[in-house]
Amino acid sequence: MTWTAPQITRRDMPTAAGEREMLQGWLDWHRDTLLAKCTGLTPEQLVQASAPPSTLTLLGLVRHLALVERSWFRERFAGEEIEDLYDLDRNIDADFDDADPAGAEADLATLRAEIEAADAAVKGRGLDETFVHERTGKELNLRWIYVHMIEEYARHNGHADLLRERIDGATGD
Repeated sequence: MTWTAPQITRRDMPTAAGEREMLQGWLDWHRDTLLAKCTGLTPEQLVQASAPPSTLTLLGLVRHLALVERSWFRERFAGEEIEDLYDLDRNIDADFDDADPAGAEADLATLRAEIEAADAAVKGRGLDETFVHERTGKELNLRWIYVHMIEEYARHNGHADLLRERIDGATGD
């Protein structure tokens, strides 16, 4: 039997909550949305580009967001010194360009693991806690990361909608 991306049940968004719960709820909903867009697809479908020569694929988005989760929450905010997920020195777009159907199951598992690790890295930390961005020198806080990550997922979930529709005609929210 061929592996397909597993079914995902999106968590409900909080509708009346404190700031931290609201930010976490919206981020979790968008995380779940990306994984839901992959549900039931084979590895070959996950690497199907919507509009060649673009290398944008659902698996590329999964890989990219694993990288983004790791870099913002764990490396930049929590200061963890961990290896890169992909060889970005060789190819700055390796997260997208190197998506391979043979690694699809592992890539989805990596995203889930990075989400758990990101949540663990900020558990109990205050939204006003800051860090200095290594490239820009700007001081940012954890609240900024949450808002940025919600925006990042929302934008890429729009891409995922189009990719999924192109693959098998599936639409939805």
